[in-house]
Amino acid sequence: MKDQVEISIVSPVFNEEAGIDSFYRELKRVCRSGEIDHEIIFVDDGSRDNSFLALARIRQEDPQAVRVIRLARNFGHQLAITAGIRAARGKAVVVLDSDLQDPPAVIPEFIKRWREGNEVVYGRRTERKGETWFKKWTAHVFYRLIRAAAKVDIAVDSGDFYLLDRKVVDIINSMEERHRFIRGLIAWMGFRRYAVGYVRQARQAGQTKFSIWKMGNFALDAVISFSFAPLRVASIAGAGISFLAFLGILATIYIKLFTQLTVQGWSSLMIAILFIGGIQLLAIGLIGEYVARIGDDVKHRPLYTVQETLE
Repeated sequence: MKDQVEISIVSPVFNEEAGIDSFYRELKRVCRSGEIDHEIIFVDDGSRDNSFLALARIRQEDPQAVRVIRLARNFGHQLAITAGIRAARGKAVVVLDSDLQDPPAVIPEFIKRWREGNEVVYGRRTERKGETWFKKWTAHVFYRLIRAAAKVDIAVDSGDFYLLDRKVVDIINSMEERHRFIRGLIAWMGFRRYAVGYVRQARQAGQTKFSIWKMGNFALDAVISFSFAPLRVASIAGAGISFLAFLGILATIYIKLFTQLTVQGWSSLMIAILFIGGIQLLAIGLIGEYVARIGDDVKHRPLYTVQETLE
């Protein structure tokens, strides 16, 4: 294989046995029709089906263009992308999932905009086919929430479908943080960006790998990685409750000294205690999330382990 190609295409794979051949054929069709000097890097993120065997077969059919990295276990979508980006040799790197929801046919437009001088070209979803109203609603809320909370300009209605110039790739490769939200890292770096609108297609085969639990963890990583807003909300809530408690103390003293009324309300007292205790536990939990991520980063363990590579 050549030492450097123009475009490296990185695609994470997790239990995509049913659709990986269709994805590869469509990707190769786009590369041939656009005369794209390319390599394709598949990262098998600990698949439990026969995805790796399918990738090995594809590699045998196209040894000049296809490389396969097999991680030792499932490390997650963002670290699988990281592994592929670190292995990429191209002057630019395109990242997209292998489920054909992000159409490879958009890649030539990415390359065109990159050649015009944009260091980051990303896909903006103008329509999302084949998704439930709940998924669309939560995605809409997530992108706007993280944009409002973060200190960087994170693009809304986007995903892990983008082209990165080599200078951007080199900076990402120098980052060692474990709980990463790559779209946020790209926005944090700055550089000239360009959005390409496209229609996100329905999944062609297999099932989505992002459960509600995984989406929740992903959203938490995104917010905590780029914002201190959760800690500030907890601090503001604590200050507000403390002020109300102080007013309550003054009211109790006044009633006791200057009226004949008896201070009653065991139920309301217990509600107040439980409410304040819940706020305290929430604040401690938020602090713990930040501290835990610091602990993971200072251990300096490898971000992932590779079981084998085919190249």
